[in-house]
Amino acid sequence: QVQVAESGGGLVQAGGSLRLSCEASRRAFSDYAVGWFRQSPGQAREFVATITRGGGNSAYADSVKGRFTISRDNAKKTVYLQMDNLKPEDTAVYYCAAKRTILTMPPMLQAGSYDVWGQGTQVTVSS
Repeated sequence: QVQVAESGGGLVQAGGSLRLSCEASRRAFSDYAVGWFRQSPGQAREFVATITRGGGNSAYADSVKGRFTISRDNAKKTVYLQMDNLKPEDTAVYYCAAKRTILTMPPMLQAGSYDVWGQGTQVTVSS
């Protein structure tokens, strides 16, 4: 089982950008679909974006579509979440999650579909 760790969070002004990274502990990461989720205080964890194991398919929450881009570099065992035009409502702890899947598995949007989770990284967007 792989382990994943997020990095790249921080404080940014509204309209700014951040790139989050999710790095895996093992090269077998290429067999895993990866999702990003976020959670604000007092709120439920919500789906942000996901990418299939081969990187050929992805999906986004409506709230981030057109502003966030998920990508992966399996050689580097890393999935990225490029976040542009950030808004104060994007403030949250961002979590990376992974699940070993078959090649034809479509994007998974539900948190319960994933069984490997990172510790999270804080993103704060000031107005």
